[in-house]
Amino acid sequence: MLESFKIKMKKFKSTKGIPASLPMINIDTDMIIPKQFLKTIKRTGLGKNLFHEMRYDEKGNKIVDFILNKEPYNTSPILIVGKNFGCGSSREHAPWALLDFGINCIIGLSFADIFYNNCFKNGMLPIILKQSQIDELVQYSKRKDKIEIDLTSQEIKFGNNKIKFDIEPFKKKCLLNGLDDISLSLEKSKEISSYEKKLEKNKPWIN
Repeated sequence: MLESFKIKMKKFKSTKGIPASLPMINIDTDMIIPKQFLKTIKRTGLGKNLFHEMRYDEKGNKIVDFILNKEPYNTSPILIVGKNFGCGSSREHAPWALLDFGINCIIGLSFADIFYNNCFKNGMLPIILKQSQIDELVQYSKRKDKIEIDLTSQEIKFGNNKIKFDIEPFKKKCLLNGLDDISLSLEKSKEISSYEKKLEKNKPWIN
């Protein structure tokens, strides 16, 4: 039964790019992807409306000063954000929109809990750093040089420098192996099937 619902989550081992910096605090999920674009349950097609109210003016024209409308930041897979990023609703459309835009790693001082966990469920790496470390990366991003995020070694590499970051071992395993909630259940499919057979045999009235 679970096989029919399986959607392959991409494995995350590393990512590399020129980081884009959006240092605002309390960016909520409605700012990430406004509610008028949430009429779909598909994970694709949301990227064009990411940060819609900040990226476009009232006539639908791109706001040239917004960081994700500027080259080379408009193709960056790495976004540096402010405190409490992803607060608001629990909808998964926020990480879907970021991923669809091409962003697979977010570096910040703190994240809303639900958004933080939703990132891991969708193959995105959120990294929590100290303010001084974030400031260092923001300054480096102005050079328009690439940085590399290595999940295996848990390091951010830029120039001759490295910053170590923490991640829960289980969440790290899930990202490295592309395991979402359904994939984790499928790993236990034999045990689940065996339990169901025993249940059917010993308590047939349940079925």
